[in-house]
Amino acid sequence: MATSALFALVVVATFILLRPATPVAPEKALANARTAYGLGNYSAARNHALTALAGAPTSQPAMLLLARSYVQLGDGMAAEGALSRARTLRIPAETLAGLGAQARLLQGDLQGTLDAASAAPTDDGDAIRASARATAAQGDGAAATQALEGWLAMHPRDAAGWTDLGRIRLNAGDIAAATAAAAQAARLAPGDPIPLTLQAEIVRSRYGLTAALPWFEAALQRDAYYHPALIEYAATLGDAGRYTEMLAATRRAQAARPGSPQAFYLQAVLAARAGRGELARDLLQRAGPGIATLPGVALLGGGLDYAGGQYERAIDTWRQLADDQPMNVGLRRLLGAAMLRSGDAQGALDQLRPIAARDDADAYTLILVARAFEALGDRIAAATFLDRAAAGAHGAAAAFASDDSIGAAVAEAQDTPDDPNYLLGVIRAQATGGDLIGATARARALVAAAPGAPAAQLALGDVLAIAGRFADAAPAYTKAADLTFDEPTMLRLVDAWSRANRPSEAAAALSLYLQQNPQSLSGQRIRGHWQLLSGDADAAIETLESVRRIAGNRDAMLLADLASAYAAGGDSAIARRYGRAAYRLTPMNADICDAYAVALAADGDLAGARQLIAKAAALAPRDPIIAAHARRIGR
Repeated sequence: MATSALFALVVVATFILLRPATPVAPEKALANARTAYGLGNYSAARNHALTALAGAPTSQPAMLLLARSYVQLGDGMAAEGALSRARTLRIPAETLAGLGAQARLLQGDLQGTLDAASAAPTDDGDAIRASARATAAQGDGAAATQALEGWLAMHPRDAAGWTDLGRIRLNAGDIAAATAAAAQAARLAPGDPIPLTLQAEIVRSRYGLTAALPWFEAALQRDAYYHPALIEYAATLGDAGRYTEMLAATRRAQAARPGSPQAFYLQAVLAARAGRGELARDLLQRAGPGIATLPGVALLGGGLDYAGGQYERAIDTWRQLADDQPMNVGLRRLLGAAMLRSGDAQGALDQLRPIAARDDADAYTLILVARAFEALGDRIAAATFLDRAAAGAHGAAAAFASDDSIGAAVAEAQDTPDDPNYLLGVIRAQATGGDLIGATARARALVAAAPGAPAAQLALGDVLAIAGRFADAAPAYTKAADLTFDEPTMLRLVDAWSRANRPSEAAAALSLYLQQNPQSLSGQRIRGHWQLLSGDADAAIETLESVRRIAGNRDAMLLADLASAYAAGGDSAIARRYGRAAYRLTPMNADICDAYAVALAADGDLAGARQLIAKAAALAPRDPIIAAHARRIGR
């Protein structure tokens, strides 16, 4: 009896599961699509529109809504396809022109965007917004902003217009104005994932990774498969060290858009971080050529080529990126190393000598320059740079420098008076040339003209720091941090407060940054050093070891701090090993000699410790810490 009942239940369940789904009437599907679109669930709107078209393939409203949904989802190719089908349904060309401009914009076709927008009616908001974005992308941000502001003056409740204005301002570096525009868009369209995603990106720039995550999550609550938010969310999770969640987000992005190049790229980043180079290379190839020119993709691709011994390919990839980012010291170091490995010693020198000329040049760069001079047969120059590498950095970090003369920089600025980037070039040239009064005045004028641009505040802070006015530089850096609290700004701010003898402010700035960016190696490196100085050896060991596991064993000062921390913590054998490793890298650095001496003394080797502390004292005879160690070890 029970068996019969169970069999009957199975039969009924099977019938229910296998029964064909009741088809949704096209009218109902279209109504559902409109409702979902109005709620900001553009993925659902697309799906309902497709259902409506399956039942009524000639429905003009359904086809238009499908095209518009694809535009909102950021899928330009799919939108273009829907618009092509719409033309076969005899929808007037002027009706489709604005959406066509949006589709071309999403595919990166700037001229095609402008051409399509020009064919639209003058009051077509899609066309005006797409044209403004394309104009900004072509370098005329002022004209783009003016066009959007004019449109919004007549249509102040257009959330999409405010969102695009915010995006243009964000890309231009005017963070304060971008914040205001994005906030207005969010007020007009609460819950819409597009302005929420922009808000998240601005919050990430201003306050940090952790603060941005709830904004991305809010966007995904409205549309769980909104691809642009998923990609930015995954990248933010990865930067915050939440790799499992990052991988899950990339898989959702691939479900939302099969074959997503951005998702494959982020998965390649994950694989590279895990040391799986072949998998990273395969994923990057699957991402396709469409995103190959993006800076992050180019940097990763070049790194994989370099690690695989394909130096020429790495050079080709990095050279263009270095031309686009001439102030990127790390990239120039990588490019120089690749050129040296490929046999182009002169090319390596061209890239590396400006870095090596700085007082804060790192030992690795100095060694690369020395090897390049050796390859060119100049052993005297090579010896000079090897001596500097052995001594380690001996000066403060250079905030910025310029290879241009003041006259050349001023001429460039006069040619483009509305571009603040050229004014920054004049300020750099003046500061590099020693005209600190003129540079300060020009920087203050730039701040007054662009108070919402962090680059202007940083320029002012940098000039004041170069002049030794750290107490005045710190407030300028604080204002910059209020607009964009990224790692370069944090490092400037912490350094300025420290040099101004305001340790509590420096500690507060570092703590706030690490709360939002716990994976920052630079931030954790400073934190570990401060823990060591405060006497908390165990905490310093934990922090510094976490940095070393990622950064490797080429940072002599990191190894020296570890030696001191282990010596203070009672593990003298490990302290000795770290001290010896640091000393091998920079044997003529007083701090390194001091740390090694302390480690040897802790391990019972007083003879070796006394030799090294004597060397440290000779290299830095006025250093009070070394003098104190010399007195203690010499007893």
